[in-house]
Amino acid sequence: MRAGTILGTAALLVAGGTAAYWFHLASQVSLPADRTAFVVLWLFAAALGVMAFFKRPGILGGIPATLSIIIGLFLPFTVYISPQALADGSIKVGDSLPDFSAPTDKGEVFDSSSLNGHLVLIKFFRAHW
Repeated sequence: MRAGTILGTAALLVAGGTAAYWFHLASQVSLPADRTAFVVLWLFAAALGVMAFFKRPGILGGIPATLSIIIGLFLPFTVYISPQALADGSIKVGDSLPDFSAPTDKGEVFDSSSLNGHLVLIKFFRAHW
């Protein structure tokens, strides 16, 4: 097996494994505040992919090397352009829910005051990519 093929495959394993773990954490809404390790691993995978091409990987090694470069550069870019900062005055766990009203999927009006006196978990999810 060519050295370029081995490097390309290793690069894809690093990029793919890191991305899979990232999306697992995103699905659990538990991405870390410091994302440096993810960015470093993705950029390392991209660098390995580039190095694979210097070792002439052939087609079998070129495909994973190319994919690792794409993943390794695209995902850090998305992390860079989408910081997840809380605005001043944001609602935090344990805070009282402010009064609001909004339409339901059936066109009826929902009023938050109808929840007074009940423990409620409201989850708003914003994608991290």
